[in-house]
Amino acid sequence: MISIAYSPCPNDTFLFYHLVHGKVPNYESVSEELWDVENLNEFAKLGKYPVTKISFAAYFSVIENYILLETGSALGRGCGPMVVRKKGSSANLTSCKQILVPGLLTTANLLLSLYTEGTHEPIPVRYDFIIPKLLSGESDLGIIIHEERFTFESRGLEKVIDLGEWWESSSGLPIPLGAIAIRRNMERSAALAFQRSLQKSLEMAYTDSDAMYRYIKENSQNKDDAVIRSHINLYVNEFTKSLGDEGHKAILYLREKAIKAGFLNESHSKLPLFLGES
Repeated sequence: MISIAYSPCPNDTFLFYHLVHGKVPNYESVSEELWDVENLNEFAKLGKYPVTKISFAAYFSVIENYILLETGSALGRGCGPMVVRKKGSSANLTSCKQILVPGLLTTANLLLSLYTEGTHEPIPVRYDFIIPKLLSGESDLGIIIHEERFTFESRGLEKVIDLGEWWESSSGLPIPLGAIAIRRNMERSAALAFQRSLQKSLEMAYTDSDAMYRYIKENSQNKDDAVIRSHINLYVNEFTKSLGDEGHKAILYLREKAIKAGFLNESHSKLPLFLGES
C-alpha cells in the first residue's frame, strides 16, 4: 500500500478520487491523508509521504528526495495568486511592508518575493484565515489562493495586483503553482506505474459520478457548487494531464528566477526535475 498526501481542494480530490477509492483497474490500494498546502510542504521537507502534493516553491528545496510526476500539476494561465485588500482601503504595496501569505514555502510567497524583489515581509497564515483577517482590519494586505479567487469580491475585497498576470506578462509562460511529487528512491518501474494510474484516475474523473462529487464537496472548504465547478475547471487543465514541454519550461524558469533572487540556494542542479527525464 502506498501512502499519499494531497490537499482537500477540489482540483486535488477530483484528480485522486478514483485512485484512492480503488476504482483504477490493476493498481494496488493506497491510503490518503488530506492537509493544507503548507502542511504538505513542511511534510515534504521531512520526506514523510512517498507521494505528495507540493508547491513548486517548496519542491525546489527538496529536489534531492523527490521527483515530479508528469500528471497532476496545478499550472496554467489566469489562475495565479492575488494580493488583495478590503474594499475602500488605501493600502498598497508602497505603504504596507507586511503581507499575509498562505505559507512561506508556497509559490504565492515566492511570486511575491520576485515581484517586490524581497522588499516586503511575508506573514504566514493558513490560506482560509487571510480574508477574515483583512475584513476585520487586523491586516491590510494579503495573498489569496485556491477557491478564494472566485469569492473575494463578493466578500468585500478588491484586487491590488494579480501575481499570476504579472508572471505571465513578464515571462510569457504559464504559472506553476503546485505538483505531485514521488520519492526518488522508489523503483522507477513502480513510480511509472503510479504515474500511469494517476493519469487513469484523472481520465475517469471526467465521468463526473455523483459519488465522486460528494467526496469533492465534503472536503472542499467552500461548499458552493458553482465555486467548486469553477475551481476544477480552472485548475485542472491540459497541464494537469501532462506537463509537456511548455510546462517543463515554465517550471525550470521559475526555479532559475528563485535562485537568482536568493529565494533558493543553487544545489542539486544536475538532478532531473521530472520523472520522464530520469
